[in-house]
Amino acid sequence: MRSLYYEEFAVGDYFETRGRTITEADIVAFAGLSWDFNSIHTDAEYAKGSLFGERIAHGALGFVVHTGLSAALGHLTDTVVAFMGMTWNFHKPIKIGDTIHVEQNVKSKKDTDKTDMGIVVFDTRLVNQKGEVVQQGDKTLFVKKKGPGK
Repeated sequence: MRSLYYEEFAVGDYFETRGRTITEADIVAFAGLSWDFNSIHTDAEYAKGSLFGERIAHGALGFVVHTGLSAALGHLTDTVVAFMGMTWNFHKPIKIGDTIHVEQNVKSKKDTDKTDMGIVVFDTRLVNQKGEVVQQGDKTLFVKKKGPGK
């Protein structure tokens, strides 16, 4: 998909990514990167006695994978200016072996005093292979407007 400019987004537009399976290696690598070695993520024996009954992925790992899956769509590759903020909620755990994908709708658009960009807000859902929303939130981006001749 080619990059879309601010004017090309409409409220309600829908985007869906391919899936990605979360592996034990992902969780171990993320623990090392983040220095979050909490036992719920890294200790199978401990996790058996937890609320979830098994190890789960770091919540932030889900969000990070969402950013990569979203970027792979290509609809903002050359037109996103800045990530402005987000609200994000964690509804269900992501477990080893879960395949997750992203579903997004354009929630709103807003012109700014900057003539070369506008604000686009996406309602974003991270969904597992069972169709369950595991994480969800709004993300706000500055997106380029079309210039002359585009």
